[in-house]
Amino acid sequence: IDPWFLDQMSMIVEERAELASIGFDAMTKRAWRRAKRLGFSDGQLAHLWERSESEIRVAREAAGVIPTYKTVDTCSAEFVAETPYHYSTYEDESEVRSSTGRKVVILGSGPNRIGQGIEFDYCCVHASFALREAGFETIMVNCNPETVSTDYDTSDRLYFEPLTQEDVLNVIAAEQPEAVIVSLGGQTPLKLSGLIPVELVAGTSPDSIDAAEDRERWNTICDELRIPQPPGGTAVDLEQALAITDDIGFPVLVRPSYVLGGRAMQIVHDRNHLARAMDELAGFGSLGKEGGLSAERPVLIDQFLADATEVDVDAIRDHTGEVLIGGVMEHVEEAGVHSGDSACAIPPPTLPSWVVEVIESYTAAIAKRLDVRGLINVQYAVIGTTVYVIEANPRASRTVPFVAKATGVPLAKVATRVMLGATLAELRDEGLLSPPVGGHVAVKEAVLPFNRFPEVDPALGPEMRSTGEVMGIADTFGRAFYKAEVAAGTFLPTEGTVFLSLAEPDKPAGLVVAQRFRALGLGIVATEGTAAYLAAFDAPVDQVVAKVQESVPHGGVGRVTAVDLIADGKISFVVNTPRGKLGRSDGEAIRKAASLHRVSCVTTVDAALAAVQGLAENDGDGPTVKTLQEYHGQRRDPEPAAT
Repeated sequence: IDPWFLDQMSMIVEERAELASIGFDAMTKRAWRRAKRLGFSDGQLAHLWERSESEIRVAREAAGVIPTYKTVDTCSAEFVAETPYHYSTYEDESEVRSSTGRKVVILGSGPNRIGQGIEFDYCCVHASFALREAGFETIMVNCNPETVSTDYDTSDRLYFEPLTQEDVLNVIAAEQPEAVIVSLGGQTPLKLSGLIPVELVAGTSPDSIDAAEDRERWNTICDELRIPQPPGGTAVDLEQALAITDDIGFPVLVRPSYVLGGRAMQIVHDRNHLARAMDELAGFGSLGKEGGLSAERPVLIDQFLADATEVDVDAIRDHTGEVLIGGVMEHVEEAGVHSGDSACAIPPPTLPSWVVEVIESYTAAIAKRLDVRGLINVQYAVIGTTVYVIEANPRASRTVPFVAKATGVPLAKVATRVMLGATLAELRDEGLLSPPVGGHVAVKEAVLPFNRFPEVDPALGPEMRSTGEVMGIADTFGRAFYKAEVAAGTFLPTEGTVFLSLAEPDKPAGLVVAQRFRALGLGIVATEGTAAYLAAFDAPVDQVVAKVQESVPHGGVGRVTAVDLIADGKISFVVNTPRGKLGRSDGEAIRKAASLHRVSCVTTVDAALAAVQGLAENDGDGPTVKTLQEYHGQRRDPEPAAT
């Protein structure tokens, strides 16, 4: 380690000791300035002195210590830098000049990570464009230079600042905007909604946001609206969690509060598994600083709805009460796979029209009850004739870009204008909002990183693992799904051999998969249990393979396993469906082998059925290509009725 770094770290350690000895009440302006110049945040000082962050802020400002803003020198001092990139410092002179125009601050999404990616940056960028077109000055706050929102021409001014209470309030104090948009950048800025002056929060109020996230308040709302929910409850310790599972039974879905991307979410099958899950959430576990349990951050425990069809809805509500249903998306994978990892389609390929009508009605009722002003995303699970609501998020969701491209309706722009007081009717008159064009199907597919991490089990579950997404669009679901799979890097074979290893509940649907692959001319290899089931229905396989535990070193004498065939290049496609605690050891080895040798692998029977449909509907000349403008160029009347 270079001594320079050690010296800098030593200065910070020494300063912390000095601040602790001075104490909060004895701080002078000079001491405040020295602490801030060394990088001590208000939150760190609050922790040091056992005070609230608000107390620290008030005392610091009373001492006259506030940040100034400098402009990033994009010209290496050769010319005067005019690009409006700013960063905070505690020097004497600020280079930001105030303006008199109408200003709106947009809080960006911060660092990209699994669960919170570029989809939210898309929303922020389109919000900035919409505000400019409406005559506002746009002020972007973001700390990720790899995003489009931090490009030089996206906003009028950009502040490279962390998305924290202290830094956001500093920008608000410097700019004096008339509104702050917190609901387009994902969970990171949304968490700040209750820390910003309530009169500045554009769109849905912080109280309504909390009502959707607080389990007790949300349950009360659903009961009032008579909308079914999966049975469940909240717990802060194992005793409470066991009481819930004693009432609703296993399996259950266990998830922490106030996180995005399904982080640390698990499907729990028994009491021992539940104890391990609660121990992990009680400590830092996989959530890092956001771990720990309390009355404010309980664990959410719901009955797991096996074999349910999941549905996502994006909608917009204005202050007059009109609701625009942006899109109803049916997930390809069944419940249990995180929505960010599941393929989904617009319009729903299998849902009856009456189910879609129920879902739209529930969405409108929830948006009205929460008094939403702008975007809301609601997730449902459909089992038979019952539609269960899973959760509602009065903010932009990661599906907004997909819905906008699939329908031609610029949801983020429309929602931004609605948050600042425009009505949907006014936006129709302006020409910003036009009815979507039908006649095509759009499929969103997740891009998974498993080929870069061959030692990671590629089985999908309730915790999001994808790092991107793609879209396929065509005149049928099968063709659109085929395009999406090709774009995501999944090879759908037109010849060769398919390997099947199915969990017991998946075997009836797996029979259909096997028959359809066979009809397309592909060979079938299966494990003993799957092969026996298929043979019982007059669908024999070409080869039966042994369990991985029965194998011998590659090249030796013994029974052949699926891993051997994959390694030898004799398998073109893998369908392996793990269920519960069983099938993990054998299945994990098979899935890892497929990932290592770049053989496409699906882990749900629904994805396998969609793949077969895609292959069947795709013609030999490959997918046809049309531009989005061609798909959206023809508008149809009448407009869809507002709910």
